[in-house]
Amino acid sequence: MSICVMADIAGLELTPGDAEFLLQPEISGLILFSRNYQNPEQLKALCESIKALRSDLVISVDQEGGRVQRFREEFLRLPAMRRLGSEYDLNADSALAKSQSLGWLMAAELIHHGIDISFAPVLDLDFERSGVIGDRAFASAPEVVYQLSKAFILGMRGAGMSATAKHFPGHGHVIADSHKELPTDPRAFDVLDQLDLIPFKKLINEELLSAIMPAHVVYPDVDAEFTAGFSAIWLQKVLRKELGFNGLIYSDDLSMEGAAASGSPAVRAEKAKEAGCNVLLICNKRDAAQEIVDTVRNKSWKLLSLTDMKAQSSVVGDLYDSAQWLEHTRIANELLSPLQ
Repeated sequence: MSICVMADIAGLELTPGDAEFLLQPEISGLILFSRNYQNPEQLKALCESIKALRSDLVISVDQEGGRVQRFREEFLRLPAMRRLGSEYDLNADSALAKSQSLGWLMAAELIHHGIDISFAPVLDLDFERSGVIGDRAFASAPEVVYQLSKAFILGMRGAGMSATAKHFPGHGHVIADSHKELPTDPRAFDVLDQLDLIPFKKLINEELLSAIMPAHVVYPDVDAEFTAGFSAIWLQKVLRKELGFNGLIYSDDLSMEGAAASGSPAVRAEKAKEAGCNVLLICNKRDAAQEIVDTVRNKSWKLLSLTDMKAQSSVVGDLYDSAQWLEHTRIANELLSPLQ
């Protein structure tokens, strides 16, 4: 199995240290955060400098909308996806059209500035228990989440961006925040299979997911020892074999507390790989990132290129004057206008 590292940088532009770090062949991707963003012009310049350094690097961000939108000032403000679920309750056709338009708008604007991937959509169900998920989820009902996320993905694909679904097999039922502690979901697999897994299963079956990010959650009924992201049972037996998923599997951030319980960065990397992750995501800790890069190198693991995840813009000319931008903003305007 091939593998690679996705890491980050600290500031608004590349430093000599960043350049030296990113030139390591074990790194195939870069994730940006709010700290890397000042304005659209700076973002575009940063992405151009990254791709001038290494044209093969894939640049990613979390730009879901609502609380999780890294680029805000002078960017289109996207609503939390739960707004689409509320719209769906009133008018399903309207909500699906708006979801597809929001997916297109999010992806097209990012691609215009040099970003290849937004880690979206969230397929978690809203059980009104998880503060960290909450209104990031489209809805509570699996079928509604499936329908809205499918429309959103079709919009992303229409703009030229691949979809990365999260957080497999479902993060919506746990109260604990896996950024800070290790959550446990005690429900039986049959319950997960009939609820949380439905959007994943349907979208995998329709070959609409290019990548999946698992949850840093322990599901004792399936694997009492490891979180989903470190579990060969979840990733190889359930996701690969039973659900037939053939795309990329990202680890969730290996610096999160939900991952820290598994050991040192090198140990986390080994466990994630053994479980079946293709991309080792490590953020906010350069020393830990370098330790993971060194681990990949020292183990002589076969390296994975992420070039298949690079975005392909569907817009010719200026994005904001394009017919597509104007039409999709018109469709989504009812949800966008209160946020502008």
